[in-house]
Amino acid sequence: MPQSVASATYGPIFIGVVFNVLLYGVTITQTYIYFTTFKKDRIRMKAFVGLLLLCDTVNCAFDITFLYTALVTNFGNVSALTTATWVFATDAAMTAIIGSLVQLFFAWRVQVLTNNTLAVVVIAACAIIQLLGGIGSSIATGMIPEFVEFRRFKVIVIIWLSFSAMADCLITIVLVGYLRRHKTGFGPIDDFVDKIIRITVQTGLITALCAIVNLVLFLASPTGLHLIFNLPLSKLYTNSLMSSLNSRAGWNFGSPGSGGDGGNRRNFGVRTVEASQMTPSEVYVEVESHQMVDVVDAKGVYPPEPALNTHGYSKRSVVLTAGSAPSPRS
Repeated sequence: MPQSVASATYGPIFIGVVFNVLLYGVTITQTYIYFTTFKKDRIRMKAFVGLLLLCDTVNCAFDITFLYTALVTNFGNVSALTTATWVFATDAAMTAIIGSLVQLFFAWRVQVLTNNTLAVVVIAACAIIQLLGGIGSSIATGMIPEFVEFRRFKVIVIIWLSFSAMADCLITIVLVGYLRRHKTGFGPIDDFVDKIIRITVQTGLITALCAIVNLVLFLASPTGLHLIFNLPLSKLYTNSLMSSLNSRAGWNFGSPGSGGDGGNRRNFGVRTVEASQMTPSEVYVEVESHQMVDVVDAKGVYPPEPALNTHGYSKRSVVLTAGSAPSPRS
């Protein structure tokens, strides 16, 4: 029954590998944009992005190797179609490693923004548990390589994918809730915060939804249908992070051509002035940009209490004039 095996198992694998390769191309593009745009980012951040690219490259190469070996090298060998090799077994572990790295990065971001230690601990715990679940799934695949027997270790797969989705949802909920509570009431600033909220929801829920669909199909269908969503999952995690990092090019305040974004700055209706030029009718806002651009509560208090707090490589004072359009100072 080689044709039925190929259609039931290798059909979804082939589609999943195609999506994996396509998203890998997006990852390369995103990484190129990052390294050419944010040249002043810290070395450790650049190393982190490079590590993710390396992991994605290895994962993509292993998936292609498995597909080629099964369908080309072992063409006509029915037993080769029914069992997974160690190359295929690495997919779950690589996906879990990449996912946990991204989730721990966002956990750090939650700590920087909110100082909510409890939320950070829960997110980090979910990320570590899903990492262990992914590694356990790879070990189980090596021990039970027959595709039809994969559901025998469904418990460890449930742990892996459910905690992965839980971490993504927690990150999204905490960040969105915090940003919504710290809107200032000023149109340009609130538009800027809404942009961050949209990107946070899009990047967080895509990975969570993919993990959930992957788990549901794994439990509901004895075929390999879930592999359509499983194989590209690692690339979705990397692209969610790179999308968040590269979006900073359009978030910066101030005049074009300054800072570490290659001159890609947009003016959101605010003007840059020195702190000594403030007048009582204006609101002082301090902006730092690194992992994201920060705004503060417009309470009329100087110095203000930061609503968003990140580690930046550029720092400037911004003044918003209430009730009138901003105009440049001489």
